[in-house]
Amino acid sequence: MTAATSIREDVRPLAVEAVTLRFGGITALDDVSFTVEPGTVHALIGPNGAGKSSCFNVISGLYRPTEGRVRLGDAVLTDLRPSRLAGLGVGRSFQNIALSPTSTVLDNVMLGRHALTKGGFVAGGLRLPGTRRTERRHAARVEEICAFLGVDDRMSSPVAALPYGVAKRVDIARALACEPTMLLLDEPAAGLNTGETAEMAVTIRAMRDALGISVLLVEHDMGLVMGIADQVTVLDFGKPIADGPPAQIQQDAAVIRAYLRTAADNEGEDES
Repeated sequence: MTAATSIREDVRPLAVEAVTLRFGGITALDDVSFTVEPGTVHALIGPNGAGKSSCFNVISGLYRPTEGRVRLGDAVLTDLRPSRLAGLGVGRSFQNIALSPTSTVLDNVMLGRHALTKGGFVAGGLRLPGTRRTERRHAARVEEICAFLGVDDRMSSPVAALPYGVAKRVDIARALACEPTMLLLDEPAAGLNTGETAEMAVTIRAMRDALGISVLLVEHDMGLVMGIADQVTVLDFGKPIADGPPAQIQQDAAVIRAYLRTAADNEGEDES
């Protein structure tokens, strides 16, 4: 396993511990456990319907597990409201870009700084000098983050006017704006063309290396996953079937069967 050459001192392991998630009579996750080690890129993969999104939603607090828990260091994330996670160092991007289309790139990314801002309603409304200084400092940091992701030339553009690939990067910029130690990326390459996907792979590695953070991603593009992940966890029908480095996962018989089965199912649907 490899990791960032210089890991931030406050980066802690993310541990998914025996998580089960049920919706009525449907078991979406069945006793799922894995650990994202500090400073690594960890991929969560599996065929369609494997439970990847459900697991991501448990980790980010959108779903409460039926059993089990998720820890970031000593903090039990599954005991907290989703709004508390950013303050603990968890940032998340979304598969379906969750940005305000009519707001500018600057305003969207500034929302990611909310957990880091101080000052009350009155101070903000009166535009006191201290509040203005704080806003300038946060805006400068947002510009740095946008420059790192190559979108700083779009700061004043409304998101609705952006090409899809650029908007994906803005969504990641907002996730980075809370200065996370654990970055959750939900299908960062979804909808991107081949060139954009290759650039995204470079960007994910660069974020991990430059910032010294951990990255957990859900992704369908196996070329991207196998090229950048240090560790891969595979789910199938909500159950973990493999966990290890990419070279090991590519040779795992259970993983091969799961993906071959899905490919055969898809061919059958096409023929019907």
